[in-house]
Amino acid sequence: MTTVADVMTRDVRTLTPSDSVVAAARCMDELNVGVIPVCDGEKLVGMVTDRDIVVRGVAAQQGELKAMKLADVMSSHVRCAREGDDVDRVLSEMAEAQIRRLPVVDGEQRLVGIVSLGDIAAKNPEDEVDVAMSLGDISSPAEPDRSETGTQSQSQSQSQKH
Repeated sequence: MTTVADVMTRDVRTLTPSDSVVAAARCMDELNVGVIPVCDGEKLVGMVTDRDIVVRGVAAQQGELKAMKLADVMSSHVRCAREGDDVDRVLSEMAEAQIRRLPVVDGEQRLVGIVSLGDIAAKNPEDEVDVAMSLGDISSPAEPDRSETGTQSQSQSQSQKH
């Protein structure tokens, strides 16, 4: 059985909830990644993605972008893996939740690494078929947002075009 510890990336760069959205974007650019774990000390408290910055920060126009903190845009309910988890089970969870990477935490929710589809594919070639199937599931198109908020945003953008 291959475990998450066998394939995960350790020594992951993190930011804090009080760090700026701009600092996160610069960090993502520097590391060529689309996600940064957000920690309070060693404890994982959230994840921020490039999409979070765009959708919850830029598009929502919540204020001055330079003053916006990660706490304003990050996802705080984060699915996690543990080092001893079976890679096949983690792949299934990733496919079901349509996510490409999971933070890896210990028993006290301290971040110890991150595992991505790329990590699994690169370090575990025998799982190539499973990774491909998971990527297909993850990449399935999402349904459009039909909520009141989504409808208002669409109406506003359409009225601005006219």
